[in-house]
Amino acid sequence: MRRTPVIAAVALAAPLFTVPSALAAPSAPPAVVQRHGGHGPASRLAGVEGTVNFRDLGGYETYFHARVRSGAIFRADALNHVTDAGRARLAELGVEHVVDFRTPLEVSTDGPDLLPDGLRATARPVGDGGMFATVNAVIGSKDPARQEAVLGDGRGAAIMRNLYRTFVTDPESAAAFGRTLREAADRSRTPMVFHCTSGKDRTGWTSYLLLRAVGVPHRTAMHDYLLSNEYRAEADAAVRARLEAAGYMKNAELLKPIQDVRPEYLEAALEVVRREYGSVERYLREGLGIDGRTRARLRHNLLIRR
Repeated sequence: MRRTPVIAAVALAAPLFTVPSALAAPSAPPAVVQRHGGHGPASRLAGVEGTVNFRDLGGYETYFHARVRSGAIFRADALNHVTDAGRARLAELGVEHVVDFRTPLEVSTDGPDLLPDGLRATARPVGDGGMFATVNAVIGSKDPARQEAVLGDGRGAAIMRNLYRTFVTDPESAAAFGRTLREAADRSRTPMVFHCTSGKDRTGWTSYLLLRAVGVPHRTAMHDYLLSNEYRAEADAAVRARLEAAGYMKNAELLKPIQDVRPEYLEAALEVVRREYGSVERYLREGLGIDGRTRARLRHNLLIRR
């Protein structure tokens, strides 16, 4: 019989990146999903019940005063807790294509996407260099000294910076990101959703690259990346509280660098891009296979001229 990872058993929740299942909420009740109504960045949430970080990439302005088309590209956390109402919402959004960046271990631990009839996710795993297993083991140990040794004194943030570097240096990861961007240029595949577990790291990097590819400035794309902290804050705090209450961690704040997105994480990947390719433009072209024709198709498919 397959053994359920200890953190999954404690939290009954979807993991955050490829980190164990304790690091996100199992399913967001309507109050969580819908509380960001109205105008401004918070209204990007698409109201898919059973998610906390499912949002529209539309509305951002490019250098040349076009805007990303709303309802075309969605970024998300895992869809394995989507409710019946959430599936109805996915159908209402007209989603044609779902890309799942989770690894087979994540999917087997937390479950497959729950999608409307006739819609199937495309598995496109991006590895984590053993992060899932490492963090799961250290939390499951219930050993405060071991947890401090692995995650304390800036080591959690160092784990995340190293992870982001692999997004650029690992050929299989680059292939997955490049293929996803090329598919976004195909109108028959939109509306499109891509997601990982918490919708913040693999999904955040892909979203940043997509926005840059269509001409959105770095500062704006970084802003979108950092919004995961706002949307995930309540669920992630609840996870830390559950772990402490269950006796798995004495100081669950050690997990916060793993749960967060931070400018330094994205910058770690961008440093590698600049060192290896010189610029994001060249990285898109030579590292991910997004040539001029593909970028033109992306802009044609995803932008609205003012």
